[in-house]
Amino acid sequence: MIVYVCAAVAGLGLLSLSGEAALSEDDFPIIGTYTRDTACTATSSARSELLVRITRAQIESQLGVCRIVSRTREDRVIAAHVECKVPGAAQPILGDVTFTLRDDKTVGFEDQDHTSDAILHRCSG
Repeated sequence: MIVYVCAAVAGLGLLSLSGEAALSEDDFPIIGTYTRDTACTATSSARSELLVRITRAQIESQLGVCRIVSRTREDRVIAAHVECKVPGAAQPILGDVTFTLRDDKTVGFEDQDHTSDAILHRCSG
């Protein structure tokens, strides 16, 4: 569902929240731009198929755009229910994804079907 995530929910593998105003930035510390399964460098960040952008409202990747419907956080794990629009799909796809903050400063990503799991590497700036 991370757009790669989106695709995962669709069988391959990615936020507007009620009550979001009450949440602090610490509740969703993964906002940013990432590369999928490779360190973020000038070369990797220029490859659109590797880019993943996460905002408070959505997750974007080459595979589509996912709106975060709801989310919860427990320690280092953020669980989200997402609605994804995948190119070629007539209807939005609903699914669940999990982000895990890792000690090495990356973010583990898992979709409900484990078809698009990834390690996200944050890009600076």
